[in-house]
Amino acid sequence: MSTNEYVRIFDTTLRDGEQSPGATMTMEEKLRLALMLEKLGVDVIEAGFPAASPGEIESVRRIADQVRGCEIAALCRTREADIRAAWQGLETAQNPRLHTFIATSKLHMEHKLRMGEREVLEEIRRGVSSCRSLTPNVEFSAEDATRSDLGFLKEACAAAIEAGASVVNLPDTVGYTTPDEYKMIVQAILEVVGGRNVIISTHCHNDLGLAVANSLAAISAGARQVECCVNGIGERAGNAALEELVMAIKVRPTMFPVSTRVVIEHLYPTSRLVSEITGLSVQPNKAIVGRNAFAHEAGIHQHGVLADRRTYEIMEPQQIGLPTNNIVLGKHSGRAALRDRFKLLGYELDDGQLSRAFESFKRLCDKKKTIYDEDLYPLVAEDFSLQEAYRLVDVEFRGGSEVTPWARVYLEVDGVEKSAESTGDGPVEAVVEAIKTLTDKPSLSLKEYDLEAISGGADAQGKVTLSIEEGGLKSRGQGRHTDVVVASALAFVNALNQQAYQRQLHLRRSEPPTAPGGG
Repeated sequence: MSTNEYVRIFDTTLRDGEQSPGATMTMEEKLRLALMLEKLGVDVIEAGFPAASPGEIESVRRIADQVRGCEIAALCRTREADIRAAWQGLETAQNPRLHTFIATSKLHMEHKLRMGEREVLEEIRRGVSSCRSLTPNVEFSAEDATRSDLGFLKEACAAAIEAGASVVNLPDTVGYTTPDEYKMIVQAILEVVGGRNVIISTHCHNDLGLAVANSLAAISAGARQVECCVNGIGERAGNAALEELVMAIKVRPTMFPVSTRVVIEHLYPTSRLVSEITGLSVQPNKAIVGRNAFAHEAGIHQHGVLADRRTYEIMEPQQIGLPTNNIVLGKHSGRAALRDRFKLLGYELDDGQLSRAFESFKRLCDKKKTIYDEDLYPLVAEDFSLQEAYRLVDVEFRGGSEVTPWARVYLEVDGVEKSAESTGDGPVEAVVEAIKTLTDKPSLSLKEYDLEAISGGADAQGKVTLSIEEGGLKSRGQGRHTDVVVASALAFVNALNQQAYQRQLHLRRSEPPTAPGGG
């Protein structure tokens, strides 16, 4: 593949992305993410800014020691101390890159650097030359390039190239530029490059929401490296989102006749890992990796997708590592979506059963925003003779700093009342353990637990939502009560009944085809 067809993906999640407020990573977390980025297939991992601290030097060094499938870059100012610190972290890397930068806009030069144009040019020559003495792989960034005087920006880039830079980066540091303007800037710097083997790179921030659009415009103009972050994290409004750039290139090959080496099946898992490590949630409507990116609730959309997913999906969820799209059941859903979901659950509903279930479904939608699979079983319980296996009769408990938390639960199991008691770290755990004793399911485990206040005042109601798993079978339950311990017991019993419905369904599906519902 020729250089002109290939766009390098420079991932700076570990450096610029980590600068997102609250996104600081430990050394182990940075290494874990770096190994995932290597698996993803990025060309360059910017591992950090070693001059920041001795710990940052060590983080870069550990990544450089263990990641071998891509280049490892370290950021440094043109100052000698920065360059030495960066090289200290990189020197064991198989493919090291020194990435040095200085600002070139009048605003930054006057108020931050307190330097004139001649001084900045001399600093570029000195800094790039110093990097070049350590490695032939040197990248130069003209900070705030898009607000720089274009004539001076060309001089700065020419100085960097003459000093030995093989990559020239044009950062839109404050997300100020627009696609047409950025395209013009890239074309102007390409003229400076001439026929030399130098790559033009982009680094776009998202202050105006144009980071991806600007990066794609730069690619169209001839840039062959894009600097980006997983999930678009980064300073302020973030950086260009890696997954959006890669999939735009993938989905629109006629508009962007270039390629990357990213393994797109790893995009979603990488996104989840970044969210897990940083604690930064992915917004639901985030392109490509948001939970709504392949979700459909409108009845018209659901009907179209069920007929042919291409009606409302321009890419397959499996391409990015997501198992399937998501037909979200809610008040906008139609009969086709409800019938299809019941079919996936194993129920073949006739027209009469569907009508009854749909009426009950619509009433439920007026009470709940989101309808889960577990909510659907009771809608057909009468038609399919599904029985509620558990009923909470009563709960007794005590807790506090001076006593061991204890609970006794009275539970009706298949019509027979039973009771059990247990202790725990708190009354909620004691209740859960007592219920588990009554169900005789030692492998039953509580997976998620969420408590939400749904009214105010001293008599406020609490809503508990939890999920349980037993033998690979998962279910979700909800409970409401003014006492959170009772609400927790109700939620746990609700989840147990959802599992019971699923088990009854499994048995029903193993019966001959003449069984009720034909499922």
